[in-house]
Amino acid sequence: MREKSPENWRLATRLVRGGQQRTSFCETSEALFLNSGYVYESALEAEQSFDGTRERYVYSRFRNPTVSVFEERLALVEGAEVCRATASGMAAVHAALFCQIRAGDRVVAARALFGSCSWILGDLLPRFGVEVVFVDGVDLSQWEAALAKPTRCVFIETPSNPTLEIIDIQAVAALTHAAGGRLIVDNVFATPLLQRPLQLGADIVVYSATKHIDGQGRCLGGAILCEAAFLNDILGPFLRHTGPCMSPFNAWVLLKGLETLELRVSRHVANAERIANFLAEQVTIAKTLYPGLASHPQYDLAKRQMSGGGAIVSFVLREGKAQAFRVLDRLNLVDISNNLGDAKSLITHPWTTTHQSRSAEEKLQMGISEGLLRLSVGLEDVEDLITDLRQALSA
Repeated sequence: MREKSPENWRLATRLVRGGQQRTSFCETSEALFLNSGYVYESALEAEQSFDGTRERYVYSRFRNPTVSVFEERLALVEGAEVCRATASGMAAVHAALFCQIRAGDRVVAARALFGSCSWILGDLLPRFGVEVVFVDGVDLSQWEAALAKPTRCVFIETPSNPTLEIIDIQAVAALTHAAGGRLIVDNVFATPLLQRPLQLGADIVVYSATKHIDGQGRCLGGAILCEAAFLNDILGPFLRHTGPCMSPFNAWVLLKGLETLELRVSRHVANAERIANFLAEQVTIAKTLYPGLASHPQYDLAKRQMSGGGAIVSFVLREGKAQAFRVLDRLNLVDISNNLGDAKSLITHPWTTTHQSRSAEEKLQMGISEGLLRLSVGLEDVEDLITDLRQALSA
């Protein structure tokens, strides 16, 4: 077998070949192991496999060869020591938080969050005696005040969903560590190609692999990336005994997604930049939000900590919900869908979909108005997308 040196590989090579483990059949594509269990040569081998003296697969809820390849490849791409895959992005968020939280702990989070993340932090954690403090994520003085007390962990999305707020990861990481906590960053909008939270001081990165990593609307998946010590001592036992595992088939599909991620994200970003500039010129739009626009409130920060503006553009229509619904219903090419990161362009009305469960007051505090639309820019020809948006906005 030829020697492989993945630590010397560049990004594109890691995306295609990272973690590869060929079987004795020497297949080109990664093998798909759909088994749930494994057999042992002897009772002693089984005992040693469970007491930790022998390293091997024992049950696919714990580890699976196909899932392991996905985990190793994503860890190489992210620059993380280890990765663990989960059944969905929300399973990753839940596990990353709950594995380390105890009654009486304190958690601080940015207010601008995806609806389900907001529910876990604002509704679920307090039921277990956890104090949760929300701050305006772009206001460092609020972070300083909130993190003046001991804190178990901090949770942020940057760019945030759907208002695309950019949070200073390096500054928040320093404040988090001074408070004795760990910083969790949901990096799904930026992808591992456009932003590296671990290099900026974050302790844990979570993904919904359902989004850009799959990128074609095929399956669900999530991932948690962290240090090996955190996995061994805290996260690993939680995953082993609660079972939010990724299916081997989904891991195989996501591996195929990683192979083309760099190519797709490059096209996503190029298309999104064109569309953001187009939308910013439309008189029916009150505000266009995109980290790559100079008009973005955190544009300078986005330029420092991201290598591209991403695939998501949000914009606010002047006449609110009624106008938003008219625009949605007139679109011919862009599909109405609450998913994102797909090869197809998708658009949603967060007030009535992804954040519907939050109160009107909470949504407004997050910067979500009734006229806000979130557009996930796909891989179609950008001129066709602009033509569709122009005719829908002209209604």
